[in-house]
Amino acid sequence: MQLKAVRRRVLPGIAMLTALAAGAAGLTGCTGGSGGGGTSDSKAGGSAAVPAQPGKYRSLPAPCKAVADSKKLKGMLPAGDSLTQEQRDQMYTGVADASYDGDRHVGCRWTGQSPEETRLLSVRFERVVSYDRTATSDDDKAKQVYVRRLTDAKLPFPGPTGSPAASPTPAAPAPAPPASPTPAGGAPSSPAASPSAPVELGSRVLEGLGSDAFLEDKLSPAGASAAQSRTVRIVFRTSNVIVTIEHSVQPALPGTVPPSTETQDRTRQLAQALAERFSE
Repeated sequence: MQLKAVRRRVLPGIAMLTALAAGAAGLTGCTGGSGGGGTSDSKAGGSAAVPAQPGKYRSLPAPCKAVADSKKLKGMLPAGDSLTQEQRDQMYTGVADASYDGDRHVGCRWTGQSPEETRLLSVRFERVVSYDRTATSDDDKAKQVYVRRLTDAKLPFPGPTGSPAASPTPAAPAPAPPASPTPAGGAPSSPAASPSAPVELGSRVLEGLGSDAFLEDKLSPAGASAAQSRTVRIVFRTSNVIVTIEHSVQPALPGTVPPSTETQDRTRQLAQALAERFSE
């Protein structure tokens, strides 16, 4: 009887100690888990970078239709009198470039011929996408592409103006030609008047066209049997889209030089019409 009484007193005591130990272990586990989880969440939240907003344009318009709707097209591609109305309509419709990704790269081409000259026109749209918008936005990526093309054209990237340090060093003046002898009449003799040459505007950065723009003007070398052709190329960026326009004029008669001013003006007018279309 005494042995049974001892057992009744010892067993409840052991059970109570076991329960207390289990409770303490569980409490320690919960506390450690809570602290570790809170630290992990804090680190994850602090290191997460907010991605840049996607570019303004998510798709591209059809270039053939975009240009065909412009009244500038007929001025750039005069049709010969021998063409029928159906042939004229087909010419102004244009031929679309082959594209495997119509949301990223599209283009269209036109050819106009007359007895005096052949004119070629091409328009290309490229939508630039940044694959890591946590580091670079679509617009910034498009600007990088534009700057590479500006550099390939060997044109300077326009920097800040108004600062003497940013201004290029002026070129040294050319040596003056020796003075002409003075005739008996007292007035210095002047060189023979040269025939007036067409104004050459040259390649340059453009203002007021999209976000960034430049123009290239190239004239092919003169040949004895072939006329010089002129190609004007305008590249401009609007948000994350880059537009490239190329307009070539090939006269039929040797010795004929396509005018720089007219060719550039017509190309620039088309570029402005397309820029306005993108801003709609």
